[in-house]
Amino acid sequence: MDKASEYIEKFKIMLLDYGPKLLGAILLLIVGLWIIKLIVKGVRKAFNTQDVDATLQKFLISLITWILKIMLFLAVLGQIGIESTSFIAVLGAAGLAIGLALQGSLANFAGGVLIMLFKPFKVGDTIEAQGELGTVKEIQIFTTKMVTPQNRLVIIPNGALSNGNITNISAEGTLKIFHVIGVSYDADIKKTKEVLMNVLNKQSTILKDPAPMVEVTALNDSSVDFAVRGTTLTADYWPTYFAILETAKYDLDAAGIEIPYPHQVEIQKQG
Repeated sequence: MDKASEYIEKFKIMLLDYGPKLLGAILLLIVGLWIIKLIVKGVRKAFNTQDVDATLQKFLISLITWILKIMLFLAVLGQIGIESTSFIAVLGAAGLAIGLALQGSLANFAGGVLIMLFKPFKVGDTIEAQGELGTVKEIQIFTTKMVTPQNRLVIIPNGALSNGNITNISAEGTLKIFHVIGVSYDADIKKTKEVLMNVLNKQSTILKDPAPMVEVTALNDSSVDFAVRGTTLTADYWPTYFAILETAKYDLDAAGIEIPYPHQVEIQKQG
């Protein structure tokens, strides 16, 4: 009975000492989780308002949630009376070790965040970067996938991509077609300009604004060169590009305008 009374007395003392702390820790945990839920909800709403990429949203919300929960966990430990200094030191050392081990991956992650935030390009855009030309297929946290005109899949690390030059070919929605077509010096300049301008006007995909143009651009050794310019929607660029060349050949031939090319003249020796 004496032992039982002693244990009961010790339990009462512990309950009086730790009861309020434990109750406070539980209350702190409940309120903390509720506040974290409100913060995450507000962050998600802000991301949706700013039209942040869905992949980046998911990752950042998860990261923010874990950081807040770790802070809450340390606060709860402190409320109970457990020293959290050692936990912070362990977390700091682990973070440093992971950072050094994943230095390249962290650079790619940072690059992915920058690309998703500032949006120099989006999925479906045709871009030129890191020596590659292609259409963006997927933007991930660490890498960006592109498909080249030869249907090759190219995967570029976001760290290098965000720190290099990026040419977004699709950004403006239109592209200018530049052709240089040479004709013989015997050809009439005015007539040639009319034929080539008619070639541009035949293309339904050539925009009227800005207006297409044909001008003499150079006087070469064996040809008079004409700059043939027209603007088209990005999606129509290549079909129009090739159609102009083919139509120009047919129409110049029909008009009797020669496109100069090297001639081989056979010289017969007289014996």
